[in-house]
Amino acid sequence: MIAEINHRGRRFRVALDAPIDLSIPLVENADGPRAWHVEPVRMRPVRNGDQEYSIAAGAPVNFRDIAFNPHGHGTHTESVGHITPDILPVGGLLQRYFFTALVLSVRPQERRHADGRSDGVITLDHFREGIGERVPEALVLRTLPNDPTKATRNWTGTNPPYLEAQGCAWLRSIGVKHLLLDLPSVDREHDDGLLAAHHAFWNYPETTDVQRTITEMIHVPDAAPDGEYLLELQVANFVNDAAPSRPVLYALLP
Repeated sequence: MIAEINHRGRRFRVALDAPIDLSIPLVENADGPRAWHVEPVRMRPVRNGDQEYSIAAGAPVNFRDIAFNPHGHGTHTESVGHITPDILPVGGLLQRYFFTALVLSVRPQERRHADGRSDGVITLDHFREGIGERVPEALVLRTLPNDPTKATRNWTGTNPPYLEAQGCAWLRSIGVKHLLLDLPSVDREHDDGLLAAHHAFWNYPETTDVQRTITEMIHVPDAAPDGEYLLELQVANFVNDAAPSRPVLYALLP
C-alpha cells in the first residue's frame, strides 16, 4: 500500500503496510520498561463478591482493571503540562498525526564530576553534527549502544544518559516540534528538580509553545537506519499531562 503525501513543499512516497513501530508494549508484572520507582504494571480481573470476571474463573468474558503510570511505564508522550501548575492534557493536543522525522543515532558523551561520578550526556554538538540543513518536525534519538534490554529495563537508580539543556534549546530554536528518545527522560535522573532540558525544549515559562511534545521510552530497532522518515504519532486521549503513545515510522520511498 503506497501513499503519496505532499507536505512542506515536498512529495513523500511511503509504504503504509511496512510500519516501524517504536512503542514498547506494557506487560503485566514485567520488570520493565519502567522508571521512577514505580511498581510493575498490574492487570487484575474485576471482582464482584465471589464473582471473578475472567474466563478462566468461569465468567463469560475477561474484564480486567489495569494499573500503570503514564510517565513510569513504557512509551508515553507528554505535554508542557508536565512542568506547569495547570495540567495541559496531551490526549487532545495534536492537530495532526503525521510529521517529517529524522532518526539520529547518538553515543552519549561521558562527563566526570569532581566526586568521581560520571554521566552520559547528549550534547548540543551531537545535534549540530547530526541535523543537516533540512530541519525535521520530529527528531527520533537512538542512543548507542542500542542494547535491546532498553525495551525491558527497570531504569530506576541507574543514572541513565540525558540531554544537555543547551541542546534542547537549540532544537526548539531551529523548529523541532516533537522530540522522541529511547530513555526514561530528557533530564538527569536526580537533578534537584531543575528539569532543565524539559524547560529548555518548551522554553517555559518565557514563550511556551504548547504544541511541542516529548516522547520517552521508545525503542528504535537496528533495522531502521539513520535518516529521514515519516512519523505517525498517536497518543491515547487521556486528560493528563502524559499518556501512552504509539509512534510509528514509515521509510521514504524513491
